[in-house]
Amino acid sequence: MTATSPVGLHRVLEPVGSGLTLPQAAQRLDDSPQIGADEVRIDIEVLNLDAASYRQMEGKHTRSDGTVDGAAVRAEVLEIVASRGKMQNPVTGSGGMLIGRVAEVGPDSTLGLQPGDHVATLVSLSLTPLRITDGLAAWDGLGERVPAKGHAILFGRSIAAVLPEDLDAELALMVMDVCGAPALVSRVVTEHRARTGQDPVVTVLGGAGKSGSLSLAAAADAGAARRIAVVPLQREADLLQGTGLADSVVIADARSPLGLLAAVEQAGGPADVTVVCVDVPGCEQPAILSTAAGGTVIFFSMATNFAAAALGAEGLAADVRMMIGNGYVPGHADYALELLRNTPGVRALFESRLAGEQTGTS
Repeated sequence: MTATSPVGLHRVLEPVGSGLTLPQAAQRLDDSPQIGADEVRIDIEVLNLDAASYRQMEGKHTRSDGTVDGAAVRAEVLEIVASRGKMQNPVTGSGGMLIGRVAEVGPDSTLGLQPGDHVATLVSLSLTPLRITDGLAAWDGLGERVPAKGHAILFGRSIAAVLPEDLDAELALMVMDVCGAPALVSRVVTEHRARTGQDPVVTVLGGAGKSGSLSLAAAADAGAARRIAVVPLQREADLLQGTGLADSVVIADARSPLGLLAAVEQAGGPADVTVVCVDVPGCEQPAILSTAAGGTVIFFSMATNFAAAALGAEGLAADVRMMIGNGYVPGHADYALELLRNTPGVRALFESRLAGEQTGTS
């Protein structure tokens, strides 16, 4: 077996020669199935596309009558993977995650995996060497869940988790896809209490989504004083009503600075902690404006423009801490799965979403 880099530098094909580009920033990766001494090859079962990435492609391929051209979405995903050796949307820069079976493990791998293990990768598809071999024939292009055949490669410093036996594999994947969000929310709520002596008010933009609902559950678990869920539509508000995940559910456009501020204040804000989980651009300044001085804004959306966030906070003279949710906190997968098991409202939302994606009605 050839020498490898634990962070995957040896798999970078473009740009050529510098040795300075990590796989996430690379234009093209080597997706060959032969593994290095510390690598692992996974036989793919299902890809779970990042929400911001899928929404961008869905919008791009929406016909004049409002229907989505699923075949065009499928063709674009196939083209991206074939040309880049990974699934990285060139517009959003994001990818997603996958589940599959461990096919081969290098002798120097430190990931603790064995051939045959049923796993979910906990690193983005935007940096994972990937090859699709079935043309995505089982996918209609109309949802984030993508049945697929092919293989993926994990590096020496990649992360993967063996799927729990008590949960449906694809349900666990949906949770693990966003498991960094609840773990970081829990940490920030705890830190706020230690710093101020007060339990924080937490606002979650996109509270009915995957990362949003888990963030609400984590805020409750960590002892938030009040939880405000912001959603754009009545049908999303209806999903949250009766779940106990939020003390207040408000309908507001998260892109509207004054509209969001008024909605959050009427619900008991401003927030000490604002969590941005919506997958549309333009929410940076409204989130900042609706956060109290000395508070924290956590950006979990890949649609976030971080320059707009930084310059917007400066322009608003807003004394807020801004954090990028990087998707990794030690113990994040186990914590998110425990929240799913122990929070009926979260589990109901996830199971409903999974059922919709599997039947094509989501």
